Amino acid sequence: MRKTAWPVLAVVLAGVLTSGAAHAGGRTNLLCRNDTGDDERINAATAASAPGDEIVLTGTCLVDGTVRLASDRTYRGVSRSGTVVRQAPGANLDAMLASDSYLDDVPWTGGPVTLRSLTLLAERDTNPHAHDALVLRSWQAVVEDVVVLGAARHGVRVTNLSANGTPLTNTQVNGRIVGNHIAGSGARGVHVEDTGNSVTDWQLLDNWVEDSGTDGIGLDNAAGWLVRGNHVYGVGGVALWAQRLFGSSVTDNYLEDFGTSGIRVSVQGEAASVVSGNRVFKANGGSGTFLEVTVNYGVGNLVVTGNAVRGNGSGVGLDFRGPRLVVASTGNLVTGVAVPRRVGAGVSLSAGI
Repeated sequence: MRKTAWPVLAVVLAGVLTSGAAHAGGRTNLLCRNDTGDDERINAATAASAPGDEIVLTGTCLVDGTVRLASDRTYRGVSRSGTVVRQAPGANLDAMLASDSYLDDVPWTGGPVTLRSLTLLAERDTNPHAHDALVLRSWQAVVEDVVVLGAARHGVRVTNLSANGTPLTNTQVNGRIVGNHIAGSGARGVHVEDTGNSVTDWQLLDNWVEDSGTDGIGLDNAAGWLVRGNHVYGVGGVALWAQRLFGSSVTDNYLEDFGTSGIRVSVQGEAASVVSGNRVFKANGGSGTFLEVTVNYGVGNLVVTGNAVRGNGSGVGLDFRGPRLVVASTGNLVTGVAVPRRVGAGVSLSAGI
């Protein structure tokens, strides 16, 4: 496993250049002061903004309250090291940043919101009762070029529930989580929570997820999702767990040194999904299953092609469990495991056409 150290982040400000936010041409520029009034200043800038505005943060923003992500806004840092949002010691926030619909406990999704080019320091050692770093309950959300370090629970949580547990009555679709680095989460690096059928048809692309306490990536509902090009390593449980595949693709991910499973998926009836081109390796100790498949209802249809599995001498390579599972499986390379492939009762297995 190639292990990289967490970035060393230091932002030194020469002084406070302004006492507030400067707004011009649909953009608000806010220089954070590295004191616990920063979340109030950011929220005040949001309240004074209009739909379509961009709020640009610079410096270290120390927060002891949740930053509200309003619908139809963009929140941007100047760079990963140039903008750091840090949870104040003892704040123990439910969320450092959260969508407005999550905070307002309404039964509808928030409008589109974009977050990019900054770092979230969740500081779980000094906030042991905190929860998540970033909570999204907005459709067409974009999270890009963001570092999330040390969340007490989940690094990024996409949910159909509000803060008080109110579920969505509509959909929360078409989001993109792209090119982020999420490390040291107490539970999941990326957690998609859906108690209904609202959080579908997102894209999770080209992220690095390391050292999660439970799972690296966990999707309660992966219907319509494209999960591609993610590198997950050093997790306590499942590297990539995607439930309720329905027209979904899990492709070209690099998953290594997991606890229990590399890829774990469950398939819905009525559609077909693809698991292909993934590299699933285990050099650390213990046994495990590298790719396991189950069916939730109906007849599950799945293509499993071109995956590379390399183990440490133990575990199961491909585990197809029925009943009512139809799998087209071909071109997979499975080495270094005790059981290369296990096929359960009720599984129809072929090489496809």
